Amino acid sequence: MEQELKNLIKVCFYAIISVSYCYYISTRIKAGVLRLLSILPVCVLFLLLPLFFSSLHFSESTAFFLTWLANFKLILFSFDKGPLYPLPQNLTRFIFFTCFPIKPQQSPKSHNEIPKWVFAIKVIIFGVLLHMYEYKQHLSPTMLLVLYSLHIYLELEIVLMLVKILVFITLGCDLEPHSNEPYLATSLQDFWGRRWNLMVPAILRPAVYNQVQQIAQRKMSSDQARFLAVLGTFIVSGAVHELIFFYITREMPTGEVTWFFVLHGVCTAAEVAVKKMAFVRRWKMSLMVSRLLTVGFVVLTSGWLFFPPLIRSGMFVRLPNEALLFIDFVKDKFITLGL
Repeated sequence: MEQELKNLIKVCFYAIISVSYCYYISTRIKAGVLRLLSILPVCVLFLLLPLFFSSLHFSESTAFFLTWLANFKLILFSFDKGPLYPLPQNLTRFIFFTCFPIKPQQSPKSHNEIPKWVFAIKVIIFGVLLHMYEYKQHLSPTMLLVLYSLHIYLELEIVLMLVKILVFITLGCDLEPHSNEPYLATSLQDFWGRRWNLMVPAILRPAVYNQVQQIAQRKMSSDQARFLAVLGTFIVSGAVHELIFFYITREMPTGEVTWFFVLHGVCTAAEVAVKKMAFVRRWKMSLMVSRLLTVGFVVLTSGWLFFPPLIRSGMFVRLPNEALLFIDFVKDKFITLGL
């Protein structure tokens, strides 16, 4: 653990220096291809940084924060687009908004703000889940699938909430929520576009969706262009997930996770098209049923295509062990400091 923390300090140092370089480039190189070329070495470095770690949590977080989101943000920034445009007020804000999946809150009073007690309950449930792994051999495949899904969701929620607290303390600004209770989604469009990991669609929309739609509209109808744009966005997301899975498992991609996102892209696009039909507009489904169908579809297809590469690599054996090891490490440090 101590060696991993040393590696974390190195990675943070490299990231801060690299992002600072990008910040000062903005005042010297005009937006366009030249700025992109000057930023590409940083993007390549961010592709390598997750390999510094042997820990699942550190390599996964670095891959998500830097390899995926930061690289996409910087590429968009090269053309004065995306979350980094207009340019944040100072270097500190630029570093935080580049390296973390956050953005300033547009309205001081967000209707999506989650009560603190809800987060506390999630932390408690996560703690219970970690200990449930001790009885994994007694759980049915369906229960294991629910366990893995909850683990991924709750761990991401906790990590991003800690990031949000860190940024609030450092910058003193309110941030947009990183998710909006995805288990309440009433459709795939609602789940992927408005509830799950909100920074990802906020980046993929200008980076992939809008570009594909604009190009496709020149040769096909708007509905066909929209379908192609949705599918293209999900394919890119799948490809990036394959890369993240490589960092986690250190095994060659199998393509399963890409097919997971292709499936959801097709289903989401089809769902949007069906909703436009007149008879569907008149047909009302209860919220409870639509939520069960949506979340059930996400969980079942995850068990079919998303989780198998992770399960085969032993990730769900290492993941709870690392979390418990980190908790014990923090406890020991607090006890030592207390003494």
